[in-house]
Amino acid sequence: MHNETVLITGGNKGIGLALAEKFQRAGYPVKVVARDFRNFSLRDCDNVQAIPYDLRDVEGIPQLMAEIGPVDILINNAGIMHALPFDNYPWQKMDEILRINIQSPVALIREASAAMIARGGGRIVNNASIAGEIGHPDVWYGITKAGLINMTKSFAKILGPKGIVINAVAAGPVETDMLAVIPEQRKKDIRKAVYTGRFALATEVADAMYWLATDCPEYINGTCLDINNGAFPR
Repeated sequence: MHNETVLITGGNKGIGLALAEKFQRAGYPVKVVARDFRNFSLRDCDNVQAIPYDLRDVEGIPQLMAEIGPVDILINNAGIMHALPFDNYPWQKMDEILRINIQSPVALIREASAAMIARGGGRIVNNASIAGEIGHPDVWYGITKAGLINMTKSFAKILGPKGIVINAVAAGPVETDMLAVIPEQRKKDIRKAVYTGRFALATEVADAMYWLATDCPEYINGTCLDINNGAFPR
């Protein structure tokens, strides 16, 4: 059993769910924030709390975090992609992706880090994407993921001296629901490019994020760990 409380956004499915399951099995108290908990596999676990919340409501995050209470580990996993062309991207969709992918992680870090600083330490892991390093057909997705990587490095400069370890991962395509919006030809091209001829599993990305959130050396701070199997050489 562990005493450290973990907060995972978007922990109801995909990578977030794989990560929530891993923390739950290890005995951590886990709080999961998501919009939809239908068919949530961990709802009957004693050490898991499901918290319905729409992260588009950035303004409400201070109240959300006040109700959740102090957390020792924050996982900013929630994210969206619209896969729309840059010249036909509705303003509402731009606002939504900026709120969920950029503004809500900043607000969550701001609120969670206050208690971490008071306790003298904490861990934060951000789920970015290789799109933030090499660009993406959904330009706003790429922009927000690049921002998340920069956010990680910026907060490491601010919070690292206060005992907080903050890192990110940048995966290539992963076998999750988000894969459905990628065109079939692009999927084929990626499979040909990677060393093992397949996409990443959600559990593989979750394993890397778990390590960064728990066992990675304190001196690994402000980094972004690539998880792409050679698909995107730079």
